[in-house]
Amino acid sequence: MPVSSSGHLILLPQLTGLDDQGQTIDVAVHVGTLFAVILYFWSDVKVASVGVTRLVRGRVDTQGAWLALCLCIATVPVVLFGIVLKITGLDLAMRSVTVIGWTMLIFGLVLYWADQNFPSEKTAPRWSLKDAAIMGVWQALALIPGTSRSGATISGARALGYAREDAAKLAMLMSIPTILGSALVLGLEVIADANVMLARDSAIAAFFAFVAALFALSLMMRLLKSVSFTPYVIYRVILGIILLTIAYT
Repeated sequence: MPVSSSGHLILLPQLTGLDDQGQTIDVAVHVGTLFAVILYFWSDVKVASVGVTRLVRGRVDTQGAWLALCLCIATVPVVLFGIVLKITGLDLAMRSVTVIGWTMLIFGLVLYWADQNFPSEKTAPRWSLKDAAIMGVWQALALIPGTSRSGATISGARALGYAREDAAKLAMLMSIPTILGSALVLGLEVIADANVMLARDSAIAAFFAFVAALFALSLMMRLLKSVSFTPYVIYRVILGIILLTIAYT
């Protein structure tokens, strides 16, 4: 859902006084949602997977190869921005109620603006390299806690003229290489630390996230056939105002 799962994960310990579960658990639950996305959009994932083999050989002569190329282009900005945040330490510095409150509010309004003011004239099969790059920049912004990766990429897609369901599909497909990259990096860290307990907790978190994400994704895609993204916007605005009230008082 375009309401920032990372933001909610950060809020849990800050609002309850519990210990922060850390970024490893955060990535673990995203891996759970990744499997839900792959299962739900299996036909598209299968096409892209086959296309990767042709792309590696330098051929972009099928729909799958083109989709794989667009996904690669869309992933570059988030990788570069992620490296900058990691090196500077800003990824940890931004884990605060204040930051999440502002991003929850601002990007919620951005989602409403993009959803309500642009035509629905493009479909997922018409995804271009230019649009993939632009949506990739939107996705990179979502590394700021509270922004929402799916919310940002959906906003970018709607601003480019993609229909609601197609915007959501592209946003979900873009999450696959991004989450895989994050999971690989933190997975290597867990292995290096030989932290069996953390690995166990991560597996449990990923399983429950998979179940919840599959339900939430199915619900959202059904709702988009007759309802806009406005319900998510309302939730974001209300939560953002509450968080900012807490942060500044």
